[in-house]
Amino acid sequence: MLIVNPYSTQVTGERIEAVEGVLREHVELRTEFTQRPGHATELAAEAASVADAIVVFSGDGTYNEALNGADGAVPFGFLPGGGTSVLPRALGLPRDPIAAARLVGSALAGHRERRISLGAVNGRRFCFSAGIGFDGEAVRRLNELGRGPDGVRPGDVAFLRMVGRMLLERRGRWDQQLEIEGVGRAAFIFVANCDPYSYAGSIPLHIAPEARFELGLDLIAPTRVRARDVPRLLTYIVRGHGQIEAGDILTAHDLDRIEVRCDTPLPLQADGEDLGDVETAVFEAERDAVSVLV
Repeated sequence: MLIVNPYSTQVTGERIEAVEGVLREHVELRTEFTQRPGHATELAAEAASVADAIVVFSGDGTYNEALNGADGAVPFGFLPGGGTSVLPRALGLPRDPIAAARLVGSALAGHRERRISLGAVNGRRFCFSAGIGFDGEAVRRLNELGRGPDGVRPGDVAFLRMVGRMLLERRGRWDQQLEIEGVGRAAFIFVANCDPYSYAGSIPLHIAPEARFELGLDLIAPTRVRARDVPRLLTYIVRGHGQIEAGDILTAHDLDRIEVRCDTPLPLQADGEDLGDVETAVFEAERDAVSVLV
């Protein structure tokens, strides 16, 4: 089954036809279009009983939905159709959906699969990242910008502008506002299932550089942030080293469970989706959760 979100940024009728043509060189194909929030979860759960594989052509939000319908037995392929499409890029697939479809089709024909872990926060699965505070607020602000007339969400440029606005409004200051059980107090927390954590255009963001799809979860949590810290923290993220050794950043690697208590309700995001404000959150690793076609 090919699950398509027709409103994803890079999804067009021409590209859908091209992707279908490439995949049909290897398999019989049924295409389904998402029609509402949560629909990809329903389609993936249905496909698990009738299809040999599920391929998702969309952005990160629909990948997340589909994986929340996964049974762990049917393999998944992911084609980049969103503005960022973190998951297929982190798996090593090309940004062009047709080229990615060729690789996924070849993997289908050759039964080439890779087992990866997933994360879950308060029962909601995520495939590459989740966080409380900074990135939860950033995701919410991006959502508040709405979609264009064509239904497409704002892209990387809008996201970077919005993050810059956050920094200016807060004057680069974040105080301690949550407790990570057994680890300590922090200003905000990033939880990663892979590296990179995300992308800014073509630039990978290495927030948790030791995170791997095959392992448990990693956490990165600055204890507090001041304006003078921002250039150093950005350097860590772009270069992918320094944060593990930094004395003002809490870190942990390959965890099965992370429990967080917030002083006041804070925004939570998973795979770029706003999950509302939370006072407590439990992050869990689902090891060896699903097979992906690469």
